[in-house]
Amino acid sequence: MAEYRFTLQKYKRGNKLTCPNCGKKQSFVKYIDLENEINFPDYVGRCDHEVSCQYHYKPSDYFNENPDVLPQKDFELKRTITPKQLAPKPISYIDKGIVGRTLSNYNINPMFKYLTGLFGNEETIRIFDIYKVGTAKKWGGSTVYWQIDYNSNVRTGKIMLYDSETGHRIKEPRSYVTWVHTDLHYEEYNLKQCFFGEHLLSAYPNKSVAIVESEKSALIATHFMPDFVWLATGGMHGCFKEESVSVLKNRTVILCPDLGATETWKGKIKLLSSICSRVVISEKLEQCATDEQRKSGLDIADFLLMNNTPMIILQKMIKRNPNLQKLIDCLDLELVDST
Repeated sequence: MAEYRFTLQKYKRGNKLTCPNCGKKQSFVKYIDLENEINFPDYVGRCDHEVSCQYHYKPSDYFNENPDVLPQKDFELKRTITPKQLAPKPISYIDKGIVGRTLSNYNINPMFKYLTGLFGNEETIRIFDIYKVGTAKKWGGSTVYWQIDYNSNVRTGKIMLYDSETGHRIKEPRSYVTWVHTDLHYEEYNLKQCFFGEHLLSAYPNKSVAIVESEKSALIATHFMPDFVWLATGGMHGCFKEESVSVLKNRTVILCPDLGATETWKGKIKLLSSICSRVVISEKLEQCATDEQRKSGLDIADFLLMNNTPMIILQKMIKRNPNLQKLIDCLDLELVDST
């Protein structure tokens, strides 16, 4: 495994800064020198908002503008960053018992409440069970997206806070996102992320795979199009590495990027094509989106929810009049789709 001398600082609570370009708080990650010789200024780093901001000031940019910063013996580093080979560390895992304890308390889980308002309680429970989505008491109730790999090992869990009414992430006054291993204060945790939903690949070996960016999109898309195994990268560049995509060997894969990320994801096709039996990228969103939708960076889940299904219409009626659910339960009524 190649370990680069200059790398983005690993996430720890409180170490993200305000982006010098877009001004958003706790969205900027600095570059660091693993040899502790160079202390980069606070503007050398990358913003998390890769579509709306796109700020990325690399160490190479810094050295080009400041050629005297490196010692003469490191002159070659002014033109390239040389990898230093280190012995690989074993991947860290989280005990499955911890996962099991989170698979409850859905009454305080904002994503569960949001999806229940769209798909109903039974369907939402089914989806949460498939993906092993958990609940954390953090921030008064939040959603845990467990990353479970192909061999059913738990790599980590991403804890996120949502508005239960809109299904949108809460980003003010700050972004409410953290990791389970961070929250449990695990020391020297060697995180190697995997696809969200990766454990489903072994369960459904013959299904085609569709890949989206956000975990929320994977949950929603699997309701509308269950013939695919829906995976999430957790970010625009997440999991698009040779060691991560090896689990997709001999699979048919469809890439479904968010608006604004299509060209970036096209760059991933070469890597995937060397492993998968077939790789295609969906450009339907780009073809039909408005300028406003592109500016907002909508994804496939946003477009799927624009069409009211009978279940979504029913859940909206129940939300306006909760007694309707009591009537349905009392008479043991079932929704029939006449289409």
